[in-house]
Amino acid sequence: MTRACDLARAFADLVRHRRGYLLLEWIRKAEQDAPKPMKGFAGFLRQDLDAVTASLTLPWSSEVVEGHVNRVKTLKRAMYGRASFELLRTRILGNGP
Repeated sequence: MTRACDLARAFADLVRHRRGYLLLEWIRKAEQDAPKPMKGFAGFLRQDLDAVTASLTLPWSSEVVEGHVNRVKTLKRAMYGRASFELLRTRILGNGP
């Protein structure tokens, strides 16, 4: 349990301080002597290593786009079956009610 806590703290530090260059080392440690669920998580990270490393290293993010997608989906759910496409379009574009 102690090892799992140490690895979790190390991973949180890795993410918080954007240290993507240490990711492969963390994965190796987790795969060697971590509990089974954490080994699975490490294996999952290894499958898309380039993308995960880039997300922990590069300054670019898709946060704004994801926020807009979430807003549109919320509007669609709220209006489902109640309004026309034109009203939905107007609400998404921000030109109306």
